[in-house]
Amino acid sequence: MPDVPEQVIDLAKRSAEPVVAQVLRSTTAATLAYIVALWLTDVPAPLLAPLTALLVVQVTLFATLTSGVRRVNSVVAGVVLASAFSTLVGLSWWSLGLLILFSLGLGHLVRVGEFVPEVAISAMLVLGVTQVTDTALDRVLETLIGAVVGLVFNVVFVPPVWVRPAGQDIEDQARRMRELMLQLGEQADERHTPVARATAKLRQARRLDQDVAQVDASLSQAEESLRLNPRVKEGVLTRIVMRTGLDTLEVCSVLLRTVSRTLADLASHRSGTDEPLFPPEVAHELRGLFTLLGNAIASFASLITSQVTANAEDAEARLATELEESRASRERVARMLLERVQAHPRQWQLHGALLVAIDRLLDELDVENRSLHLANELDRYSRERSDRPRRWKGLRRLFAPAH
Repeated sequence: MPDVPEQVIDLAKRSAEPVVAQVLRSTTAATLAYIVALWLTDVPAPLLAPLTALLVVQVTLFATLTSGVRRVNSVVAGVVLASAFSTLVGLSWWSLGLLILFSLGLGHLVRVGEFVPEVAISAMLVLGVTQVTDTALDRVLETLIGAVVGLVFNVVFVPPVWVRPAGQDIEDQARRMRELMLQLGEQADERHTPVARATAKLRQARRLDQDVAQVDASLSQAEESLRLNPRVKEGVLTRIVMRTGLDTLEVCSVLLRTVSRTLADLASHRSGTDEPLFPPEVAHELRGLFTLLGNAIASFASLITSQVTANAEDAEARLATELEESRASRERVARMLLERVQAHPRQWQLHGALLVAIDRLLDELDVENRSLHLANELDRYSRERSDRPRRWKGLRRLFAPAH
């Protein structure tokens, strides 16, 4: 058997990834739209059909079914407007400017929502290829063919689920938080911590907020991919588990910033001296505590992203053990700091702030609090579903069989 090139193997592995799957789906839908347009119209090169199919085929099935009509309206509006322009004035710099102006205004009039720019985009593209077709009717027909093919394609071939990439992003965020915790532990255990180094760690902690925003966008896409997806059996539970988990990690990132701020303030108070941030015995215990907390954050991320029940149980057991050890270590650190404050009451408020942030971290990662938070979110979702007005209720009663 001939050797298979590594590039082919890598491509085969990536073919199951959502990004690659979406690229293949978009290509196939556009090609089918072009074939159907050739079959149903007399246009020699119906390029508007594949163009419209590309615009209509969304990343998720929910987006296709909820926004597909508005997207079709935006494309049709742009095509009709461009058809009028191509007939009256043709393409020039001033007509292009007027076309964009009228297209954006028309987009607001026909209420296409976030697809207002696509009215102008479609109009410009049509104006640029106006020689391809002869009449506005042909252009509109091409657009409708592409829209129908795109909608049907997404219904028949359901878009990929983006849960795995979102889970990977959550785990990467937890890994960055764990690495920062380990670095803060090393900083607390140093003989001398320069203010510049402590401030650099504070900036690193602040960047976690930006990372959380990116993970939130990835999770929103995953949540949307679960809606109306027939391949997903427990989409609601998966969405709530991952969303509440990311909320917890976001709070933990804020608390990490508080810890970094406290260590930076301690380093600033000791600026110009050779004093360490903490006595050796306290620093050693504090470093161990930060290591345990970092591992607990990573275990928490594994818990909320585990798709197999056995893996979730293992992650929960590991998290419970790490939190128990963290609480014991926190008590030892608190006793040591109390003894030091009683002998040397300087910066006692910073030591207290550090312990408060650690307590809140432990509380956020607590397994029982996590279960309670999840149960509350599920109850809230159930109440919202039950309170939602039931559409077509009167119609169902009208056609209900008489007893």
